Amino acid sequence: MRPSTRLFAVVKSASKYLEPNIPTGLTGLPTHPSPRPALLYTYNLTLQRLKQLPNNSVYRQSCEALTKQRLSIVEAAKPEGYEEWLQRVRKQIEANPTAYQRFKRDDGSVAGEELDEGMLVNWDGEVTKADARQEGPGTQTEAEVKGAYVQKDVEKVEKEAREGKLPTFRDLEVEPPLTADQVNEIENKIGAGLIEEVIQVAEGELILVDEMLASRAWEDLEEATPPGQWDYFDRGDRV
Repeated sequence: MRPSTRLFAVVKSASKYLEPNIPTGLTGLPTHPSPRPALLYTYNLTLQRLKQLPNNSVYRQSCEALTKQRLSIVEAAKPEGYEEWLQRVRKQIEANPTAYQRFKRDDGSVAGEELDEGMLVNWDGEVTKADARQEGPGTQTEAEVKGAYVQKDVEKVEKEAREGKLPTFRDLEVEPPLTADQVNEIENKIGAGLIEEVIQVAEGELILVDEMLASRAWEDLEEATPPGQWDYFDRGDRV
């Protein structure tokens, strides 16, 4: 029933592609402009972070299994003109190996699905002295720190003037879009609502992995639980 909300949202469009940023039919959730690259990037980064958890972690095992299963579904849905696009992107990377080296995987393929240089960090609402540079007269140490910032900016400008500005991943040609039918096929195979909802879940899972790493939730408790504390919840032979 959920996918029908998107059909109502795009019923006026004669294109076989979904129009980016129009309503999906779910409040506050617009049509994602690049759902496939977003999912590929998020899933691959999630799997990379999960490797930092112990192999016997139940969370790692379950999360890896689900992420790999959904990743395989998304990878299989290649947009029209994908191979031609990939060849053009490879030529861009080969023309600027220094700038694009990090886009090449160990197997020789291209990580062209990367959307951003890093995940956004939610602001905790607190401001400390370390969050800003001191203005006005200060100590010798503060002056040296400010001088280092200025010198770094000057060196960057001078280097760009001599060698030219290095291209970034934003200069790479954008991957061709999926058709509406391909998006619908992915949604049906994953079975978790619209692809925009799937993206939200994937991004939330990536944040959770970081939380698990920060809390080291797989380690034993500092204080052991009293004997029999969880006996009430033991299912025993019950189904």
